Amino acid sequence: MSGQPMLKFVSVDREMPQKRSAGERATDFSEIYAEFARGKAAEQASRCSQCGVPYCQSHCPLHNNIPDWLMLTAEGRLQEAYEASQETNSFPEICGRICPQDRLCEGNCVIESAGHGTVTIGAVEKYITDTAWEQGWVKPIKPSAELMYSVGIIGAGPGGLAAADRLRRNGVQVTVYDRYDRAGGLLTYGIPGFKLEKEVVNKRNEQLTAGGIRLELNCDIGNDITFEALREKHDAVIIATGVYKIRDVDIAGTNRTGVVQALDYLTASNKINFGDKVAEFDNGVLNAKGKKVVVIGGGDTAMDCVRTAIRQGAISVKCMYRRDRANMPGSQREVQNAEEEGVVFEWLSAPKGFLETAELNTLSDADTLSAPVRAVHGFKMRLGSPDATGRRVPEPIDGSDYAEEATLVIKALGFEPEDLPKLFDQPDLPVTRWGTIKADFKTGKTAVEGVYAVGDIVRGASLVVWAIRDGRDTADAILKDMKTAAAIAAE
Repeated sequence: MSGQPMLKFVSVDREMPQKRSAGERATDFSEIYAEFARGKAAEQASRCSQCGVPYCQSHCPLHNNIPDWLMLTAEGRLQEAYEASQETNSFPEICGRICPQDRLCEGNCVIESAGHGTVTIGAVEKYITDTAWEQGWVKPIKPSAELMYSVGIIGAGPGGLAAADRLRRNGVQVTVYDRYDRAGGLLTYGIPGFKLEKEVVNKRNEQLTAGGIRLELNCDIGNDITFEALREKHDAVIIATGVYKIRDVDIAGTNRTGVVQALDYLTASNKINFGDKVAEFDNGVLNAKGKKVVVIGGGDTAMDCVRTAIRQGAISVKCMYRRDRANMPGSQREVQNAEEEGVVFEWLSAPKGFLETAELNTLSDADTLSAPVRAVHGFKMRLGSPDATGRRVPEPIDGSDYAEEATLVIKALGFEPEDLPKLFDQPDLPVTRWGTIKADFKTGKTAVEGVYAVGDIVRGASLVVWAIRDGRDTADAILKDMKTAAAIAAE
């Protein structure tokens, strides 16, 4: 067995890269995991069983060739391993860092089911792509031929950039429009640096622009340029805006000073780490330093907020979630990291209001909306019968009201689509009853000729890896439509 490059899961234990201590990492926004050394990456990759039915690959939205690049890594053929990962994934260095591998590839590893511990797929993917950057194997895109076909993409997030990458590699002229001053979408302004250092995103953006992709930043479609003008300028348009409208909660005091939205909070933190000036951070509105913080929500955005608050120097950080630990939507790995860093989770708890005092018995007389928040009026829940999706429904427990002190409350309740037909002045743009764009999930085609849509604006708030998959598939559909149209014109 020792002479074989693979099948070492029976003799080599699962091992993750070294994690920095909680005390150390809670003082900065650097990533918390160290890099695998070359030998350790090869050793961990060698644990892959090279099984006949690779569930890791089938449960990856991109269907990455995981067993192939694990084998190449185990054999020391790192450049080939990187090239294999890049074939199906435009941004493997990003997915290796932020994908919830415990729910996708690693969670479906065959040897995990056999009790040997899953292969550390994400850590190996991160290692081979970081090595590729260091060794100069990542080159600007150089199409074999330039085409006159032009595509405009609205949104420089992972879905839009993945489509741009695929189209440009095939010689299409691509322009990406984004309302923000930096490309990357939530990769840049939503996800904190301790999960995804911004230099990683910046390098990929530079590689894309060096390959001929044009970025039109600070460009708000509907204001700076009309959607119709975009359609006239390009042969096809892809809508990849993501979902940025905040899902809110209709309870007393929600507009009180000190009650803020997660995206505003995370964006301010990321801008500060870029070196930008942010007035609401400097005046304390979006800064947790010296405050008692309560985050409402149980998804990955909530985890980003609690861990950011720790790093900003909060006095205390608590997360209030209405279900229990086993039923939360966020990554269990992130919960563990947050607990290690000092976050306290209040499971089966929900807010009833945001208050100016922590004394519940004085609320009816003393509470005024002009006062800043001093507490969350919470109550306890229990899980009742399952709903149509199979999840047990939280039910309030009578008489369980309590006050949780808080001088900063961050609402991390999810995102909804903006009213794009109105914003773009496109009443014929079809949307679902949830406000997402109606588009074919395989091709991204909408009912409007030459208009496609990808990512969260079609799926609703989802994973980065699904946005990349949609961008790739829609680019392929556009290339197919382009070739079909060219063949018809040539007849």
